[in-house]
Amino acid sequence: MSYESDLLGNKMEKYKNEYLLYISSELALSKNTQYNYKNDIEKYCDFIVNVRKKTDPMDIEIEDVRAFIGSLRRKHIAPSTQSRNLSALKSFHKFLLLEKYVKVNVAKMITNPKQEKKLPITLSVDEIDQLLKSLKTDSPIAMRDKAMIELAYSSGLRVSELVNLKISDYHPTMGFVDIMGKGNKERIVPVGEEAIQYLNLYLKEGRPKLAKAGNNNYMFINQKNGNRLSRQSFFEIIRKKSLLAGINKPISPHKIRHSFASHLLERGLDLRLIQELLGHEDISTTEIYTHINNARLKQVYLSAHPRARKEAKNDESI
Repeated sequence: MSYESDLLGNKMEKYKNEYLLYISSELALSKNTQYNYKNDIEKYCDFIVNVRKKTDPMDIEIEDVRAFIGSLRRKHIAPSTQSRNLSALKSFHKFLLLEKYVKVNVAKMITNPKQEKKLPITLSVDEIDQLLKSLKTDSPIAMRDKAMIELAYSSGLRVSELVNLKISDYHPTMGFVDIMGKGNKERIVPVGEEAIQYLNLYLKEGRPKLAKAGNNNYMFINQKNGNRLSRQSFFEIIRKKSLLAGINKPISPHKIRHSFASHLLERGLDLRLIQELLGHEDISTTEIYTHINNARLKQVYLSAHPRARKEAKNDESI
């Protein structure tokens, strides 16, 4: 029996819909997070009703929550996705307690699954240079792509921040952009001179040819109808451009952001300043870049120091 079709009118359905309205109107969550939470909560409610046979949140026990997380594990869902699901249902149960629909938050004591810390893949300075130098400006689309990728590396913006950037957010004479980041938190991010050069070229010669009548104020627009460029489109642009540049590793907008942070740290910029530029709420998120640079330092040491590695064959005694 499907949750959506069979359970209209029960308490779980009612409270789920109230919660979704709550996160869209009262919590400062990004649209992407809202979308993920909606999917996660719908799967959770479906599990509680159809597998655990409970339609009233008052009847949910901690074992039910654990059973749901266990079902994700058995499906080989990634630990990071399991953690996001748990965050969503903790938020849901917190809401139920806040509204006095339950007497206790049964999800509060559930701990997140252990995640292996993976170092982000970054491009070297030479690889970034290789990518940027390969980009042309011989058409409106090429100007747009060049400007967008130059800005991505110059300022380390999230892909959502890039595609939502408006012309009014760009201040070339002062050399910065106004960014509305995660949780609707505003920050000012500097833009380098080369990025400004290509942004100005795009705005003067490229964008007017892409814009349609009654066009919006978004900086980066598509050719088809002059609307805002989508996240998926920018991912595809980065993938294609990196292949054409001869870079043999998987590249995404987020990897350019990682490279931005890593290169600043390599050149001695204070971690707190990098945190501000990236818009990280918690500095522990930014600290992953110290691990990248420690790993790179070790790699350089092993390749450069004459006694860092054991020789494949011992020298013959003279």
